[in-house]
Amino acid sequence: MTYGRRTVTGMPVPYTRLATPDDEETLGRLDRVTWSTLHSVQERPRQPYAPFFNERYGPEDHLVAELAGIVVGFIRLGLPSPLACHAHVRQIQGLVVADEARGAGVGRALVRAAQDEARRRGARRLTLRVLGHNTPARKLYESEGFVVEGILPEEFLLDGTYVDDVMMGRRL
Repeated sequence: MTYGRRTVTGMPVPYTRLATPDDEETLGRLDRVTWSTLHSVQERPRQPYAPFFNERYGPEDHLVAELAGIVVGFIRLGLPSPLACHAHVRQIQGLVVADEARGAGVGRALVRAAQDEARRRGARRLTLRVLGHNTPARKLYESEGFVVEGILPEEFLLDGTYVDDVMMGRRL
């Protein structure tokens, strides 16, 4: 599945598509170079690096954004749990945009593509968790129709600071 390429003005916009196994090295590198406590609660990746695709997340769980044929971002779309009664929900479980592509609409294109893909897979709801101090991501999600559905105050201790875990969701 692919999504839009150009605006009416002819300016290039992000091209989004499902990931393929050939994207593994690029996505792994992008994930490592963009790592930050602004959006990650996991330890900084260290060598030897684990494979990007694994038994939990494969290419089919990722949408990729390209600008001028170069991969500049991805979004991970997964099930929030393995329960059959939860199968109508999809969850954004990671969103990464290369520093040099910020401000080019990559994050927005990926969120919209994730919504379309979640609908295509039969989801009725799309949820996510975002760190409370990640204001740019929260504003993006809010502008795309997500609302705060819960807050876990001071859920994480990152770089000596307690950070809220914010749960957001939207109907599809």
